[in-house]
Amino acid sequence: MKYVYRFDEGDATMKDLLGGKGANLAEMTRMGLPVPQGFTITTKACKEYISTGQMPARLMDQVSRALADLERASGRTFGAGSDPLLLSVRSGARFSMPGMMDTVLNLGLNDATVGALASASGDERFALDSYRRLLQMFGDVVLGIEHEVFEEALGTIRREEGADFDNEISVAGLAEVIAAYKRAYSAHGVEFPQDPRRQLALSIEAVFRSWDNPRAKTYRRLNGIPDDIGTAVNVQRMVFGNMGAGSATGVAFTRNPATGERERYGEYLLNAQGEDVVAGIRTPRPIAGLAEDMPEVWERLSAAFDELERHYAEMQDFEFTVERGHLHILQTRTGKRTAQAAVKIAVDMLEEGLIDVETSLMRVKPEQLEMLLHRQIDPKAKHDPVTRGLSASPGATAGQVVFTADDAVEWNGEGKRVILVRIETKPDDIHGFDAAAGILTSTGGMTSHAAVVARAMGKPCIAGAEALRIDYAARRMTVGDIVICEGDVVTIDGTRGEVMVGELPMVEAKISGDLARFLANADRVRRLGIRANADTPESAAKAIEFGAEGIGLCRTERMFNAVDRLPSVQQMILSKDADERRSILDTLFAFQKADFREILSIMDGKPVIVRLLDPPLHEFLPTRAELEAELDALRTERSLARVHGRAPDVSSLPRGVAELVSSGGLEAFDGLIAERMSMLASIEELAEVNPMLGHRGVRLGITHPDIYEMQIRAIATAAAELVREGKDPRPEVMVPQVTLRRELDVVKRTFDRVIAEVVRESGVELHIEYGTMIETVRACLVAEDLAGVADFFSFGTNDLTQATFSFSREDAEAKFLPFYETMEIIDGNPFQTLDPEGVAGLVATGVKHGRKKRKDLTVGICGEHGGDPASVHLFHGIGLDYVSCSPFRIPIARLAAAQAALEGKRSKGKKA
Repeated sequence: MKYVYRFDEGDATMKDLLGGKGANLAEMTRMGLPVPQGFTITTKACKEYISTGQMPARLMDQVSRALADLERASGRTFGAGSDPLLLSVRSGARFSMPGMMDTVLNLGLNDATVGALASASGDERFALDSYRRLLQMFGDVVLGIEHEVFEEALGTIRREEGADFDNEISVAGLAEVIAAYKRAYSAHGVEFPQDPRRQLALSIEAVFRSWDNPRAKTYRRLNGIPDDIGTAVNVQRMVFGNMGAGSATGVAFTRNPATGERERYGEYLLNAQGEDVVAGIRTPRPIAGLAEDMPEVWERLSAAFDELERHYAEMQDFEFTVERGHLHILQTRTGKRTAQAAVKIAVDMLEEGLIDVETSLMRVKPEQLEMLLHRQIDPKAKHDPVTRGLSASPGATAGQVVFTADDAVEWNGEGKRVILVRIETKPDDIHGFDAAAGILTSTGGMTSHAAVVARAMGKPCIAGAEALRIDYAARRMTVGDIVICEGDVVTIDGTRGEVMVGELPMVEAKISGDLARFLANADRVRRLGIRANADTPESAAKAIEFGAEGIGLCRTERMFNAVDRLPSVQQMILSKDADERRSILDTLFAFQKADFREILSIMDGKPVIVRLLDPPLHEFLPTRAELEAELDALRTERSLARVHGRAPDVSSLPRGVAELVSSGGLEAFDGLIAERMSMLASIEELAEVNPMLGHRGVRLGITHPDIYEMQIRAIATAAAELVREGKDPRPEVMVPQVTLRRELDVVKRTFDRVIAEVVRESGVELHIEYGTMIETVRACLVAEDLAGVADFFSFGTNDLTQATFSFSREDAEAKFLPFYETMEIIDGNPFQTLDPEGVAGLVATGVKHGRKKRKDLTVGICGEHGGDPASVHLFHGIGLDYVSCSPFRIPIARLAAAQAALEGKRSKGKKA
């Protein structure tokens, strides 16, 4: 088996085998760009190593042959001779995982060749610096010696010499650092291998091992990258950016990864190696400064910007090194970017003619659009920044300050919103990034680890806030005279790079500009309609703003729970008198009609599906425990008042109860106790062993027909009033929890009668469709029968998922689903992404049988899955007419529906 490919043997199509980095190095070599020679060890070798725990047989033989080719091409010998060949060993998976796996630089140096390198370069300091870097990286990455051991030794010498940065340490100081590093090796019972080929073999194995390190696993989990694809290993001739004043290293983007603007973007450091830029050890300079520092290099680099972007037709993130005036491109990859940048680049490249509409739409992940709706600081709010840094990732957030990734996870688990503050971040902090609301660092630049990862995760981030003085031991940071301790609240604005003490008010973003144009393109491509789950005028208006084409679910129980309605609902439940009950229902009718009228007016000309009352009645009453606590308090205070002959003291009563009896004396206490006793008796009467499968939905509507009749009349009357005003209301009535056709028949008779009465009374024609939620397994199986009555189906996939798995969502998510996911018993949470085999199969069955009876049957989905991109793809394939989701998920659903249509088109093309 061939495990090793020289760069001139591969190309960009071989990413599965060579990884993204290796394939791009091969492609750039073919393009004629100045790429240092090297070779790639395939992902197959890594997978074999992971499977067996052994380096593949014949792998090192192939490495030796490739190394011999490299020695011939470079005219140098690896780790030997007067001008030794030195190598870098870097990871490179199919999907970019910046900083998550390991790298070793300067391989081939040892006690002998460091002198040869000093002589060949004419720079002893450079040679010693390169050697100390190898000792540090090899000890950390390959042998597992703690990184802090080396940093402490380096810091000691820096302090002794009064050096602010590593590149200011003297030759003698570097020699002492090397000696200290060797002592650290001995203290850990290991020695640094002087044999260069042994160094290379161990480093290759270390990169293979790093595929399964904790941070790499976390990154793959967060980004949906498979665990079984492995990483390639790239072995490349070293070029040096730390070879004096004519050398530099940097990271560049062909467009601004934070905003998407078309500009030369990046950073560099003079006399440094690449890890100095991304690690944030020194704050680098903006890339444009190269035009002044190295004008000839800048000219060649500018040409590379253009050539790379034209060739890949995509924004590129590339690393470069300048060795004594010679430019070298070390790697290129598709650049990580913020959601804002992703949309702008997709729109701009389409307008520039670099890509077509389909490619533009596929360039943005639907989930990224949620990040675009980041809150920003209210422009009306007064705020005084205590310090500023670089705008590394946009958006604003506030939270309590923590100084370690572990604390971020712990505090987040306690429900606290946190800001992770670090001098610099490392790949090992990835779990803290996931838990934090935002990230703040005192060093590093726009291409530092913190900036890159925060942009990819959509977290606000400020990097390089150099005025911050962070004291990890004291768990505090200072800015001048201001002291901010762990747990204090700060606000960070990643868009402006500002840090404020305290929590500032925020405002929501709006859809406009590039995003509006981008989503308009998506709308022209998608087949699925997009509706909203909205129960209030405010959410209906937000749904329109975000592009909803109607309301797919308006829950009436949310209206019943409003503070001004709940007492009437409770009176209705408790009432035993028919006349009193009718009076209460008349009151509720007025409330409901006003609600429906406002929502229908906002959604004028668009469908609004109103679900009739679904939950059981006892959900509108206090719990047994709450009532018993109230009764105990009332009885105790009544007894004390009577014994002591005084007026009742309401200060010891629960607030809501105190307000009810505050001015009524003992008589009020007696009346409220009687009322609470009656309510307790009703709770006993309404109690169910399994309420989710009990007296709810259509079953409640049939046993209490006056409730559904009131709701249907309120819907129809509101619509009639709007029609008379010249509007175009389009309400649809949906019956929940149906399992039998005759349940639909019973409610349909009430529906027909009430609509006819409203039409007769109002003198206007109404066309109101009648449909059902499909949220039980039986309903899916008998859909053909139900379609004989229903004008439309709306799948309630939340309840359908519970019924299919026999899971209670709350219990499952709290008690065992996380274990199932960790143990890979289940592929993800089925309440977040639709189960593709079981639940999706039932939905497909329901659609097929329903349309067999009624070809014009409208079919949609109104569960939370309607805003999940993977679920939207399934619904497109099944043939639904629309999905419905919360207003803030609508942009996501619009793009996901467009991408599903494009992928369906491609799939058909391949079959043809």
